[in-house]
Amino acid sequence: MKFSAQKADAAPRAVPSLAAVHAGRSRRNRSVMLVLVGALVVVAAFNLAVGAYSLSVPDLLRTLTGQGTQSENFIVLSLRLPRLTLALLVGVAFALSGALFQTVLRNPLASPDIIGVTGGASAAAVFGMLILGFGAVATSLAAFAGAIIVACAIYLLARRGGVVGYRFVLIGVGIAFMVQGLLGYLLSRANLNDAQGALLWLVGSVSGARWQDTAVVAVVLLVLLPVIRALSSRLRALQLGDDLATSLGVGAEGTRLILLVIAVALAATATAAVGPLAFVAFVAAPIARRIVGTGGLALLPAALVGALITTVADFTAQHLLPGQLELPAGIITGAIGAPYLLWLLASSNKTGKGA
Repeated sequence: MKFSAQKADAAPRAVPSLAAVHAGRSRRNRSVMLVLVGALVVVAAFNLAVGAYSLSVPDLLRTLTGQGTQSENFIVLSLRLPRLTLALLVGVAFALSGALFQTVLRNPLASPDIIGVTGGASAAAVFGMLILGFGAVATSLAAFAGAIIVACAIYLLARRGGVVGYRFVLIGVGIAFMVQGLLGYLLSRANLNDAQGALLWLVGSVSGARWQDTAVVAVVLLVLLPVIRALSSRLRALQLGDDLATSLGVGAEGTRLILLVIAVALAATATAAVGPLAFVAFVAAPIARRIVGTGGLALLPAALVGALITTVADFTAQHLLPGQLELPAGIITGAIGAPYLLWLLASSNKTGKGA
């Protein structure tokens, strides 16, 4: 009787402990989000204030409210603010695209820049620039179409009784190599000036940003973010495996297809706007999961990390070499992402699976 009483007393204590764990995670998530938002605000201020014509914080705030001088208004509102806004938005788009790919396919290598989706956009854009003589708008449309075509090809080739993550990734990597061969051929046949312009686009850069480009990315995000939010519960069910997801009433294959379409649309839109910024989609979600300390979706932290990566990369690219021409932001993101890819491959060899 004594043992039974002790057991009965111990049972209710488990509920507060689980609630305490959940509350602790919620506090950690809120703290991480506040830190990421604060870091973004600081980096944004540096992007707007620092340059050949630098502004103090009071001058920057005055200019942002439309009270600056004519030159300050032009530099901040017409040149720097569109560039910063575009960097923020494409960072969010790339990050969410990578997070969706990696979560849906349950593979850390499943990222649009690894499996050839952004490569398809690049090949189509370069073909339009070098062969068809496309301008900026037509090149962006060609990039979007190229990403969609390559993604459809990968899906159809990988679909054998359902999409399996490792097969999707392997086929995507194979197509990515094919796309690289096509890009090499196109560049080798072009004249020097045209090839230089194509190479700059292939590296990825937010320089020369226009409000029209920013508006397109913003509209796509405004349309797709609520859809992602609505599908988040289904995405969590997919993480449990197809059988459990089906038992919970979630159509695994249909949900997977919808989420992959959204991920491709995000990657295609961002690539069409700024070119294939390397590794942003690849590293944003894993970094977010590590700093949040959970194996869950972490979509919002991933979006903030992606925005932070692109804005930091663009600021570094502008000011890394004083007195020299600025670097494309894609060079900086590549330098960030390549070591992570090498570490992931090395850890995969040791453990037999991705990190």
